[in-house]
This record gives sequence, C-alpha cells and structure tokens, in this order.
Amino acid sequence: MKIFFHINNTPKSIEIDDGNTPLLWVVRDMLDLKGTKFGCGKAACGACTLHVDGEAVRSCSYAVKFAEGKEVTTIEGLGSEQNPHPVQQAWIEEIVPQCGYCQPGFMMATAALLEKVPNPTDEDIDKNIINVCRCATYYRMRKAIHRAAEIANVTNPAKTENDV
Repeated sequence: MKIFFHINNTPKSIEIDDGNTPLLWVVRDMLDLKGTKFGCGKAACGACTLHVDGEAVRSCSYAVKFAEGKEVTTIEGLGSEQNPHPVQQAWIEEIVPQCGYCQPGFMMATAALLEKVPNPTDEDIDKNIINVCRCATYYRMRKAIHRAAEIANVTNPAKTENDV
C-alpha cells in the first residue's frame, strides 16, 4: 500500500505492507526521525506525541493509513537550533529535562495546546497536558509552558486578542 503525506513540510510517499502499522514506527524506522519516542505502546504516556494536521496525536496507536494526505509534524519539524519554537526555547530557559526521554512528547503536546489556548491557566495545563514523566519534572514543565506562552505572544501578539 502506498501512502502519501507531508512530514515536517516535506512531501513523502511510502510503501508499506500494513496500513495499520503505527505512525510511530514509520516515523522512527522508515523515515529515521528518532525524536519521537516509544513509551508504552498504548497511547497512555504521551512520549510518542506528534502533530497530525496540527492536532496532538499519540502516534503509537495511530495507524499510518490515517496520515494519508495529511501534514505530520515531529519534534524535528517544530523548530530549529537557529530558530527554536517558543516551546523549545522555554524548555531550554527553564532547564526542564532531567532524563529528557519524554520531553519531545511534552513539547509537542504543549505546542498543540498553545495553538488553541494562547495563555493557558494552570487548570488548562492540567486538563490538556496529560503525558507522563517518570522524573517528575512537572513543576519545571508548568513554568516552561507559561514561559512559552509569553514568548509566543511576544512574537505573535495577535494571538492574545482572542484570549481576553
């Protein structure tokens, strides 16, 4: 089966035997993008979170056939070293990672949240960022999420108008 989609703004066409193969394995094993991590395999922990058409998706349980014609963004496509996404910048400033394994999933979930809720409250964060961190860096992540909102609102002040 041939599947066409864009990944990190690059068109891709892949040939795969089983369209039910999790998108995670296509991203990691076929496209060699290793930033998206395997955690639980049950869509519970969020380590595998990436975006499909701007929505946060747990890629370990998202069949690749559903990516047909869509835009997939991984942590590698969120920003760059020269031009980090506000979430990546905030993670650096707040020194969030301890082991760092789950952090790409948290950053992707946060980026999706900030697209919908530009100035999230602690309650918004608690309801929407439900990934799991074994190192328990939740306090630093919360600070980083608020910092990312500040950075994003400075670089795109029009977003804050809808949040008032």
